[in-house]
Amino acid sequence: MKRFLVPSLLAALLAAAPRASFAQGVRQLPSPAAKESGQPNLSTGPDGRVYLSWLERVEGKRFALRFAARERRGWSAGRTVAEGDNWFVNWADFPSLAALPDGSLAAHWLARSGPGVYAYDVKIARSADGGETWSKPFTPHRDGTQTEHGFVSMFPSAGGRLGAVWLDGREMKHGEGGHGHGEMTLRFAALGPGDQVISEALLDPRVCECCQTSAALTSEGVVVVYRDRSEKEVRDISVVRLVDGKWSEPRAVHADGWQIDGCPVNGPSVAAAGRRVAVAWFTMAGGSPRVRLAFSEDAGANFKAPVEVGDGDPVGRADVLLLADGSALVCWVERTPAGAEVRARRVRPDGRRDPSFAVAPSGAARSSGFPQMARAGNKITFAWTSPDGVKTAETDAPAR
Repeated sequence: MKRFLVPSLLAALLAAAPRASFAQGVRQLPSPAAKESGQPNLSTGPDGRVYLSWLERVEGKRFALRFAARERRGWSAGRTVAEGDNWFVNWADFPSLAALPDGSLAAHWLARSGPGVYAYDVKIARSADGGETWSKPFTPHRDGTQTEHGFVSMFPSAGGRLGAVWLDGREMKHGEGGHGHGEMTLRFAALGPGDQVISEALLDPRVCECCQTSAALTSEGVVVVYRDRSEKEVRDISVVRLVDGKWSEPRAVHADGWQIDGCPVNGPSVAAAGRRVAVAWFTMAGGSPRVRLAFSEDAGANFKAPVEVGDGDPVGRADVLLLADGSALVCWVERTPAGAEVRARRVRPDGRRDPSFAVAPSGAARSSGFPQMARAGNKITFAWTSPDGVKTAETDAPAR
């Protein structure tokens, strides 16, 4: 994908915009991850506890999925969910861990299903004892094809079940060494105890091939955001909603009109509290790289006009969370004269933007991955991948 530059005057003005620390500033947290680690993911449980998961190279081609919980004095010791030497490990398609309302944990990762480059399945395991022991892993999709299945988002579903959405390549015909041709689909499954698949649904029959999905719970049900794909190769962000047990038809969060003949590997992020929803995403519609944020006041049914979040030359890789006052905090990767850095910015409910602030030095290369955020009370936790492995930091959310 070609790199497009914003006009020089606009870039200069944005670069000169004031930037300040968020609340009391960003403080480094000693990371529980080893040097040979990457693909971090952060999540917050119903009790407000923050969890960090990551992949760690054990030896050779063998990897371990590990996790730690945020405690008063720092991270707990890392614990292992699973290990394998046939895993599909990718800079953008990272594992995750979710804490459910019943106190159990669920984790997912990807394992190869055949000799093809893009033949892999989703694996999910559950723990009822805080991660001390884990169930035998199972697969939420039952198509049996040796195709792509990944970019998973997990969330609590009705009746104490676990919900999962993922990109599913069962309709794609693969060429040697490539993604092949056909339609990547977005699918859902509700999972009961053990490896029981309670229900399944096709949410969108044609989506972008390798951008992250994201899901959040509103007071009216689940919202899922993802990068769609039209017949004319417009790849904007769409939303589907699970309301009263039924999935809505896909609807654009905003019509950017980004026409691109290939996947940008740059998915959206969604956060929700009550009926308030915030979605952050990257686009290069019109030739300028932008990170955008849009609010919804009706549980994702409709969205306001987007707010520009980046500082002039963003790489994207956005994450978003909602603060107690209804404002949103967005983090992303921004190019700088020295390379790149993870930045964050608060956007208020009326669209006003606070100055951005630097979280950590980063890079624009794929190896720098996707920065993550989670909130517990007035504490914001960050995680990202550095050349020395997964790193973490925290800051205080503003009082107002």
